[in-house]
Amino acid sequence: MAPAQAKDEALPDGPGLARHHPGDRGIETHKAVIFAERFEQGGVADLGKRFSEVKNPRGEALAFVDDAPTGSNGKRSLQITGTIGKDTGGHCYTSFDGVETLFVRFYVKFMDRQPIHHFVTMGGYRPRTRWPQGHAGTKPAGHERFTVAIEPHATRTGIPLPGRWSFYTYWNEMKGSADGKHWGNGLLPQTDQAVPHDRWQCVEVMVRLNSKPDRRDGELALWLDGKRVAHFKQGARRSPWTGMGFRLRDKGGDPFEGFRWRTHADLKANFVVLSLYITDRAMRRAGVKDPAGRTVRVRFDHVVAATQYIGPLATAKGR
Repeated sequence: MAPAQAKDEALPDGPGLARHHPGDRGIETHKAVIFAERFEQGGVADLGKRFSEVKNPRGEALAFVDDAPTGSNGKRSLQITGTIGKDTGGHCYTSFDGVETLFVRFYVKFMDRQPIHHFVTMGGYRPRTRWPQGHAGTKPAGHERFTVAIEPHATRTGIPLPGRWSFYTYWNEMKGSADGKHWGNGLLPQTDQAVPHDRWQCVEVMVRLNSKPDRRDGELALWLDGKRVAHFKQGARRSPWTGMGFRLRDKGGDPFEGFRWRTHADLKANFVVLSLYITDRAMRRAGVKDPAGRTVRVRFDHVVAATQYIGPLATAKGR
């Protein structure tokens, strides 16, 4: 039985359902929670019992480290490492019964100032699969998939690496690129949100599907440390839209048409993948002249997927 669905109401900021579970203790019992992982049990090999697919090249890309965000009741987190010329990183993928509204919250710490190609992704596959699908450069048909990645976007505009937070999205009404292919459309908040280095940050994403196959009332939102910094919905003001995507605006511009994430009611949000994917191509694009041998390390903790807003970790004192 699928968890209770979030009501269509104004999106909150600050505390969410996590306030009832200090340190996320017992959060998996909340009626709205689909999946929760604190990386406190077992070894790396045991991740395969809790995720449907784990990519761990040579058994070296994934490791537990003694580090956890403030407010955690735990002592460790999952570190994913990628090294140019050796591998492209690793991932942990989980799928679940499809939902209409999906919130995904995770804590992340970037240990190195290096460009990243792709990062945490969520979305829907029809039919549901036990591993992530590869369809780079192709537009979804509308009935079989949509994907939303939240990732650091390296720029040459003065923002230090690993860059600024950006969405990288595939859906059936996305824009095409100049090369005739459909690469993920980049969607930016109104104000650049720099990705912190060597500091834990709480990241939360909401994907709300269009209510009917012919409607464009789907939504997408981003919270950083409990503050909502972007809400893409029908009527939101945006910059001109190209194959590269667009940026939200507080005024002026054009109204966003809204997301028609799917053209079939049976396509729902049903997967999350914690991923670190690096390539020399992405590094060179960001201005790194000699990527060979460069290593990137990212730490994850307190991952929760739910049908309601989750919010940052709560402490017993602040409950």
